[in-house]
Amino acid sequence: MAQEGKVMQYDIKDIGLADHGKQRIEWADREMPVLRLIRERFREERPLDGVRLVACAHITTETANLARALKAGGAEAILIASNPLSTQDDVAAALVAHWDIPVFAIKGESTETYNRHVRIALDSKPDIIIDDGSDVVATMLKEYSDQAGEIIGTTEETTTGIVRLKAMEKAGVMKFPSIAVNDAQTKHFFDNRYGTGQSTLDGVIRATNILLAGKKLVVVGYGWCGKGVAMRARGLGANVIVCEIDPIKAVEAVMDGFSVMPMNEASKVGDIFITVTGNRHVIDREHFQSMKNGAIVCNSGHFDLELNLDALREMSKAPETRRPFVEEYRFNDDSKSVIVLGEGRLINLAAAEGHPASVMDMSFANQALSTEYLVKNKGELAHKVHTLPEEVDQEIASLKLEALGIKIDTLTPEMIEYMGSWETGT
Repeated sequence: MAQEGKVMQYDIKDIGLADHGKQRIEWADREMPVLRLIRERFREERPLDGVRLVACAHITTETANLARALKAGGAEAILIASNPLSTQDDVAAALVAHWDIPVFAIKGESTETYNRHVRIALDSKPDIIIDDGSDVVATMLKEYSDQAGEIIGTTEETTTGIVRLKAMEKAGVMKFPSIAVNDAQTKHFFDNRYGTGQSTLDGVIRATNILLAGKKLVVVGYGWCGKGVAMRARGLGANVIVCEIDPIKAVEAVMDGFSVMPMNEASKVGDIFITVTGNRHVIDREHFQSMKNGAIVCNSGHFDLELNLDALREMSKAPETRRPFVEEYRFNDDSKSVIVLGEGRLINLAAAEGHPASVMDMSFANQALSTEYLVKNKGELAHKVHTLPEEVDQEIASLKLEALGIKIDTLTPEMIEYMGSWETGT
């Protein structure tokens, strides 16, 4: 229920969950030393003073620590969910009750409520938008176009969102700079591969309690997320099959030791299917039709449209809930059934807790520093998608190593001279 206090409005499930959420946020903070160092510097320097900021993100313990860093830097932040099933209600309550950060997010909220929260966020007239999938930016361009020329810029966390931003840029509608946080090496090398790899299988196992060893597990898409899922699934004993459209990635999957085949072949033999493409209907009507009885299907890409669930509903009777986040679709002719996890939404957040804090430490360090970068360069950046400067990437990696107590070599003056010379050779 929406609540109104003396200092802010919010829309969360239950403020009574706040103390439990605070404990979990502080536990995650133990594993986020880089973001903690940034928060301490932000508190001293206040680089975001007076900046109105909207963060559309998964409302998790890790996101809460990003919000704490942004507030420490002086930002006036509002948080909304980037996915109807990814909110942790106790975290939302803790941010409101213990850190005075307005949150509009409820786990399981309807699409109508989700869209209403997006509009509430835009009604605050933000200077910066931190987006996860570009729904807020897209809504602004469609319905709040007068704001588009006024904002300082946006940052984007996901591959899906960056694809949308580049489409906006190509269409000539982008009126602001955007930082492609997902393209930072300290984001996609680690968050996408190790974070998605572990948390996706965590979600599958929590939802189903099945043994992965010996199962034929189909990974649809071999980008950084797909690499992580495939690697971790093999580690648990699954026989991994990869489906790809990119010949280079397909060759890489083969050389990494995985079977590679088209989806119309994989659909006939797979026991478990996990999509990580960011594209539409990569598992379609004909694939559902050819699956084994009892095949399990889930998505770890951004939107549930990776699975053509409309087609599955047409082919099936009303789904029956077998366990939390587990729905069985029995075909109309009673020939077989297909199991869908988490309503086709992000399985790692629908049925589990998302990425471990230690990997989100680097991802959200990128978000915090991207926000600072936009403010420092206000009015100077072209209205297009930018990659965060390499020196910022290097700074985050160096801070992570320092936190881990690991030292690395540095180039000697002789090495530096040699690398800059063309005269020395055989």
